[in-house]
Order: sequence, then structure tokens, then C-alpha cells
Amino acid sequence: MNTELLQINPPQLRFIFELKKQSSCLIQLQNKAHHYVAFKVKTTSPKKYCVRPNIGIIKPKDTCDFTVIMQAQKIAPPDLICKDKFLIQCIGVPFGATEDDITSDTFAKDSGKYIEEKKLNVVLITPPSSPVLLPVNGDVKQESSNEIHLQKDRAPSGVENIPPPLKVSEEVKGLKTAQDTEEDRTAEDIVARHAENVSDMKPSNDAVQLTLAKDLEELRSRLGIMDSKLREAEVTIMKLNEERRTNTQEKDLLKKELEVLKRKMDAKRGQSGFPLLFVCMVALVGVVAGYYIHP
Repeated sequence: MNTELLQINPPQLRFIFELKKQSSCLIQLQNKAHHYVAFKVKTTSPKKYCVRPNIGIIKPKDTCDFTVIMQAQKIAPPDLICKDKFLIQCIGVPFGATEDDITSDTFAKDSGKYIEEKKLNVVLITPPSSPVLLPVNGDVKQESSNEIHLQKDRAPSGVENIPPPLKVSEEVKGLKTAQDTEEDRTAEDIVARHAENVSDMKPSNDAVQLTLAKDLEELRSRLGIMDSKLREAEVTIMKLNEERRTNTQEKDLLKKELEVLKRKMDAKRGQSGFPLLFVCMVALVGVVAGYYIHP
């Protein structure tokens, strides 16, 4: 199927960027087919944006709007260049289908169904001059009608901002739609429901990097524990080798002392008793003395 299902207007998301302020962009989808079409919105930075609604059903030749809200940012990107991307997937569904019929398998690419995908870039623009009454040289001067017309022409582009309330003219107040009023009243609800709206969007690179960092830290911890155990085992082996060497030396020393003792004992045994010559002399002297005593 080569027929284009949806027409997107505008073809890119334009946000008025101001530090610490939310900004919203309205995108209109037009069903160009003759059957029901389901759509789904994804982004590369789900923590930064809130999409309402992020899924829906569009009837034949009908339109549907969704709003993308960029959360307040504390740091401005260099040269206001944003690399965030949005992906809009759409697929034909049976007649009479509702949002409850949309499941995770509806946009599965392995189902063999034709899924149309369109990518939208994010463009950041500086805030325009506000159409308020400005004092000039002490006199109140109202901006020209041309600037007001520029503000009117800028509204259909889908760029909306959520700045603090300003005192504007009645003509400019009429440009504020009911949707802007609802967004101002429910700013806290947007933040609370952010996780629900982007639950099925593509995980951001920051979340993947955080998971990898946690896994790496856990591996490093395990390696540190194994390294400490290995060092303890090496110390224990060194102590056992030293004890074995000491025992061997003591054993050799005892053997030498035992040999010395054996030699001394043999020498003492050799010196024990009277010599034979001495015994003979004593016997001879005894015989001579007995002869003289008893002639």
C-alpha cells in the first residue's frame, strides 16, 4: 500500500523556547484514507515532552489534534539547536474501532501489516514581541495592527507558549483558545500524568545510559569483592608456606642435635670400666704381696 494515510500539519514541531517556562505545540492529523486510521506518537526524549493524546482513532476524511508540551528547561541548547525527534505511526483499522481496541500489537512490525511512519523534527524559536501597550516617552503607545495580525497568523502554526499572565488588549485575548485556558488550569495535572502519557514511548538515551552505568557499577563492585578474597587467599598461602619452611628447619635442627647426643653417648660408653692393663698390674701386685705375707 503506497497511499498516504495521514497528512501532518505543520510538518515540524515548533516551540517558543524560554528558560524555566513550558511551551506547547499543536499538531493536526488529517485522515486521507477512506477507512479508520489509528495513530501513535513516540519521541526520543519521553522525560522532556508530554503528548496528549499519544494514541487515537481518526475517522475517514476527518482530523484529529494532539498537543506536545515541552517541560520547563533550565539550560538552553547551543544556538537553540534541538536534536529531539518525534515519530508518528499510523495503520488502518476496522470500521467502528475505538481507542480501547488499540493494543501493543497494533503497531507491531512483525505482523505483516502496512504501518506508515513519519518523523518530525523539533525547532526552537525565540519568543516574539508581546502585543502589549508599551509606554514611549511617557505616552502610552499601542502596537500597530500589523503586529497583531502577525500574532494571528502565528497561531495556526501550532506554536503556543505558557508564560505568566500579561495584560493584553481585548483583541489579543480573543486569540487564546479554550485549550490554552485548560492547559493553564491543569499545569500540575500535566506533570502528574506525564509518566502515563509516555509509558509506551521509546526510552531515551539517558535512561539506557543510566542502566548501563548501574550495571557497570555492580560489576565493578563484584570484581572488587573477588579481588579482596583473592588477596586474602594469597596471604593465607604465604603464611602456610612460611610455617612449613619453619617446621622443616626445626626438624633438621632436631636431627642434628639427636646425632650429636648419640655420639656423646657412644663416647661415654667407650670410657666406662677399667683398662685391662690396669687390672693385670693390680692382680700381679696382689700375688707378690700375698707371697711375701704367706711364705
